Amino acid sequence: MHFQWYPGHMTKAKRQMQEDMKLIDLVIELVDARIPYSSRNPDIDELGKHKARLILMNKADLADEGQTQAWMAHFQEKGYFAVRLDARSRAGMKAVTDVVMEACNEKMERDRKRGIKNRPVRAMVVGIPNVGKSTFINTYAGKACTKTGNKPGVTKGKQWIRLNKNVELLDTPGILWPKFEDQAVGQNLALIGSIKDEILNKDELSLQLIKRLAEAYPGMLERRYGVEEGQEAPELLMQVAKNRNCVKKGNEPDYSKAASLVIDEFRSGQLGKITLEFPA
Repeated sequence: MHFQWYPGHMTKAKRQMQEDMKLIDLVIELVDARIPYSSRNPDIDELGKHKARLILMNKADLADEGQTQAWMAHFQEKGYFAVRLDARSRAGMKAVTDVVMEACNEKMERDRKRGIKNRPVRAMVVGIPNVGKSTFINTYAGKACTKTGNKPGVTKGKQWIRLNKNVELLDTPGILWPKFEDQAVGQNLALIGSIKDEILNKDELSLQLIKRLAEAYPGMLERRYGVEEGQEAPELLMQVAKNRNCVKKGNEPDYSKAASLVIDEFRSGQLGKITLEFPA
C-alpha cells in the first residue's frame, strides 16, 4: 500500500511558518511517543535550525515506557530538550515551563544584557496532524483556547496564546511533508491516525500491524484476542473476527470489521503500551 496525503492548505501553512519563525525564540515540536521518528516532519528541522528546540513526546501513556526513555536519551544526545507527557491527563505538564525557560536561557541572558526586561519567551508549537497540539495548548493554558479533535487537520489558522507573563505560544496547523521517502514512515503515520482513514485500505493496514505486533510484542495478540500466534497475519485476523463476534450476513466472519477493531484498539491503548519504532 502506498501512503501519501498532502492537502493544499499544508503548503500555505508551511510558508506561513517560515515567515513566523522570525518572531519566535523556541520551537516546541510535539511527536507521538509511539513513533517518535516517523512523527517528526523533516521540514521543521530545516525551518527551525537556528532556534532553541524542545521535543514533547506526547501520548507517552500509550507507548512502551522503556522505549520512551531510550528515545528521550536519543533526542537529548542530538542537542534537543525533551519532555515525555500525556497532555490529556496533564502527566508531565509541570515540567514543560521549567524546560522552556531552560531552553531559552541564552535568549533571556542576551535580553538582560541589552536592557530588555520582561519580554516573554515566544514559542511556536508545531507537529504533524493528530499528535495532540491543540490538547497540549489547552491543557497548558488551562482553558479551551484552540479547537481539538481526533481527526487530522482541525487547526487551520495560526493564533497567539499568552500563557502568563513569561511565555506566549503560537499555535500552527498540523502539516506533513510532500513525499514520504520511506513508506514505513507513511505506514506508521496511518496507524496512529495522522493520515485520513478515508484514503486508507484498513484491511491491509491491520495485517501489517498484526505482523509487527507478533514480532515486537509476542503474546500481546494472544492475551487480547485469544488467538494462536505463530500463524500468518490473515489467519490471525480471521481468528480475531471469530473470537470478537465480527460477523456479517450469513454468519460469515467480517474481515473489515475485525481489521478496524484491531487498529482502533491499538490507537486507544487497549492493546497495551506499544512503540512501533526504536532509536538506532
